[in-house]
Amino acid sequence: MSSVWDDLDLLLDSPSSLTVNSTVHGTVKEKPGFNAGEDAAALRKAIEGIGTTEKTLIDILTQRSNAQRQLICKAYQDATGRTLCDDLEGDTHGHFEDILVALVTPPAKFDCQEFIRAIKGAGTNESILIELFASRSNHQIKAMCDAYLAETGRALIHDLKSEVSGDFEKTLLILAEGKRVESTNVDVAKAKEDAKILYEAGEKKWGTDESKFIDILCHRSVPQLRQTLVEYKSLSGKTLQESIEREMSGRLEDILVAIGDYKGFLVVFVKARIISHKMHKCFQFCLDFFFCLIFCFILYFILSSLILFL
Repeated sequence: MSSVWDDLDLLLDSPSSLTVNSTVHGTVKEKPGFNAGEDAAALRKAIEGIGTTEKTLIDILTQRSNAQRQLICKAYQDATGRTLCDDLEGDTHGHFEDILVALVTPPAKFDCQEFIRAIKGAGTNESILIELFASRSNHQIKAMCDAYLAETGRALIHDLKSEVSGDFEKTLLILAEGKRVESTNVDVAKAKEDAKILYEAGEKKWGTDESKFIDILCHRSVPQLRQTLVEYKSLSGKTLQESIEREMSGRLEDILVAIGDYKGFLVVFVKARIISHKMHKCFQFCLDFFFCLIFCFILYFILSSLILFL
């Protein structure tokens, strides 16, 4: 499967997630003429009637933005005194239930639940941790941390430290602090300097200075990082992904490549390819296949709604 990093030559002419107009781009859009009360009533009828009308549930919940789905949840609870989530859990089953419940779960709560699922029991699902922290914005990470504190009474970062180690831990903890620069300005000279630092920390030396890769990939703004990726390829003749895969291994390699995927390539023409790649990995490697697939599906909704102001 080709890599999204192969499209570096198209990057700088593509819309950024920071500047793109969400009413124009993306496949999951705000529904024109949206009425939360009408949708809530239709869902109530579909659930309370004789047999659940699955088509109505699918049509409404997959064709509204996340913000609209949350308004529907509020209207539903106001009208019935019950939560839509509880009623979906009572009237649907299996993985169909799982995905509908995920769709109506507030994003921060969904992320919190996924984090808990990643660290519970014996062993840690590091793949979920990578997807969560590599793809989320500062604001979303803070919201996840707040939701986790409210749910468990513990600090997310404290529990994260007990689950991971080494440079992988260092990378995750930096991302969990949510300190990525959020400026939309691009300093080309700085991008060239960072590209040179990365090249000299990896390809140009014997051994690799992983800390330089971690620092730049975890702290630079999205537009700045995109420029750096372009400058790196111009300098080295390779994509940064190729260098990371050549110089590193294991989970550190995985998370740094994932950061490049999400932060460097969150543009309209590659979002579907990013998710396609994640789903392909589910088919190949994931033991918890259906939960991984649902996670990818919800991630697609997040990216396609262009709500990641990274």
